[in-house]
Amino acid sequence: MLIKGYGVGPLVAGESLLARTGFWTNYLLSMCSDGGCAERPVPEWFGEDGADADALSETLLDPERWPVFRVPAENGPGAVVIYRNLEGDYGTDYLVTHPGKCCAEQIASWDGDFSGAGLTWRELVRIADSPSFVAAGVQDTAIRFLLLLPLLTDPEMRETASARLMAALAVIGAPQDTASVAAEHLLAHLTRRSRHDPTWASPLSGS
Repeated sequence: MLIKGYGVGPLVAGESLLARTGFWTNYLLSMCSDGGCAERPVPEWFGEDGADADALSETLLDPERWPVFRVPAENGPGAVVIYRNLEGDYGTDYLVTHPGKCCAEQIASWDGDFSGAGLTWRELVRIADSPSFVAAGVQDTAIRFLLLLPLLTDPEMRETASARLMAALAVIGAPQDTASVAAEHLLAHLTRRSRHDPTWASPLSGS
C-alpha cells in the first residue's frame, strides 16, 4: 500500500483488524492509565481480555507489516491512522487527507504521549459522521469516531461527548457498566492534555 506523503514503512490495509477481539484494548487502554486514576484500566472495560489483546498486539506491531486505517470523508478532509512499527521507534501516526491534494499531511503522533496539532470536537465529529462510500476505508461512524478520538485536543468538549463516547464503545462490545468507566477515563485524559489554541490554523484547512 502507498500513502502519498508518508514515505516510510511497509504499509498494509488494517481495517479487517478492527473486528478482532483485543484491538480496542491495544488502541485505547493506554489513554485510560495516566493521571493517577484510582482504578487500574483493564481490557474488560472494552469487552475484551488480556490474552486476546496480547495476541493481536503481535500483528499490530509487526515491523514487516504496518497496519493502516483509512477514514475517508465525503466532501472534505479525511484521516489516516498508521501503526509506525519502526524498530526502536514504535508509535502511531495520524495524517489528514485533503480533497484535491495528492499527498496526505501528518498532523500528530502517539509515542506514549500525544504530540501534534490535533482536532477540535467539531472537526472530529464532522469527519466521523461524513463517511465516503466510494473510497476504501472505515465507514461505520462509531468506529471512525473511536479511531479519531486520540486526536481530540479541544478543552471545550460538548456536553454530549460522554454520551457519544459511551454509545461508540457499546458498538464495539463494551459492556454497559464498564463503557461508562472507560468513557470517563478517556475523557479525563483528553481534558487533561487538551491544548488546542483557537488562534492556530486548523490542520484541516490545508494551509
